Amino acid sequence: MPVQVVTQRSRGFICVNAHPEGCARNVERQVDEAQAALHSPAGATPARLAGIRNALVIGGSTGYGLASRVALGWGYGARTLGVFFERAPEGDRTATAGWYNTVAFHHLAQRDGLQAASLNADAFSDEAKRAAVEILKREMAPVDLVVYSLASPKRTHPRTGVTHNSTLKPIGKAYTNKTIDLATRKVQEITVEPASEQEIADTVAVMGGEDWKFWIDTLLEEGLLAKGARTIAYSYIGPTLTWPIYWDGTIGRAKLDLEKTARELEALLAQRVGGHAWISVNKAIVTQASAAIPVVPLYMSLLFKVMKQEEIDEDAAAQMRRLYLQLQAPGEEMILDGAHRIRLDDREMRADIQAEVAILWPQVTTENLLELSDFAGFDRGFKNLFGFEVEGVDNAKPVETDVRW
Repeated sequence: MPVQVVTQRSRGFICVNAHPEGCARNVERQVDEAQAALHSPAGATPARLAGIRNALVIGGSTGYGLASRVALGWGYGARTLGVFFERAPEGDRTATAGWYNTVAFHHLAQRDGLQAASLNADAFSDEAKRAAVEILKREMAPVDLVVYSLASPKRTHPRTGVTHNSTLKPIGKAYTNKTIDLATRKVQEITVEPASEQEIADTVAVMGGEDWKFWIDTLLEEGLLAKGARTIAYSYIGPTLTWPIYWDGTIGRAKLDLEKTARELEALLAQRVGGHAWISVNKAIVTQASAAIPVVPLYMSLLFKVMKQEEIDEDAAAQMRRLYLQLQAPGEEMILDGAHRIRLDDREMRADIQAEVAILWPQVTTENLLELSDFAGFDRGFKNLFGFEVEGVDNAKPVETDVRW
């Protein structure tokens, strides 16, 4: 079994390794916070959290998906099946962070008597859906909640065999604005050329709603959805500042397709099982995907500074505790916007928060980046995703890297 010192290795915004103990500590923190929130005077009580017994989380190894599993498991005592595609450790090469997160999740679930299963497979494939069906039938049916939190740069379509690659581009015309070059840590201007029609279509194929519907159709065909079952997919809108590269760009076109799918699934589930389908628009958080979007890392660095000053910032775990332990708790009334979306980004999009970010945006330069923004927090959060610079973990100490669940 390889024991080694794991030092972070990155290529630009891509981290190519992970630290198992750091990842484990991240999951432990989420579990500790979920337990504390559940039993706090202002938190939900176990009696209010009856109702979600079995949950399927598609994309459940990192970010909002992992945070959902933690909130559902330690909030409701729910049995969860997580589906994701992660790289296992091999020789001296570490696994991906999502792999180590899942190892820690299973260890803590076993410790606390929670039933959990995980499927490491291409969630876009028919084979993964069939394998998930077998696990659900054997261990945790019927399903009360399906969470769709899949984030992938490409998708091989299960019907056509065509591989689609998503792009992060504006539509119609080039877009120029400030960004942070994460390799040099300099604030600089960037111009992104507009997407072709094929690139738009490919991005919708990867990040739109078709695969979400394939999952729900499969579960309905197999009779695996409980009466009143609900499904939630995660999305992001953001401020007008980022719209040319995000909401009005290729990603936004895919998110509109996701919303169209939500409306179709709402009607389908209401008819078949008396259920619901929602989009949850979440707050901007640091992920490997968000770090790759031009302009967005600089926006988030300023946003975090302003929200922390107001003491209203939330990470993925806090967002999912609010969604499931409060908004989704039995007896609570769902608050939806005019497009039938759950708005967990309400604090980010507060007028005063966005006004302050707008004031800082034209002022920020390479020289004052650390003063005007929380880029230090953004950078630390990015490293934490992969288990590096996690509080209480000595990255200079040799660790076992070949661990399994």
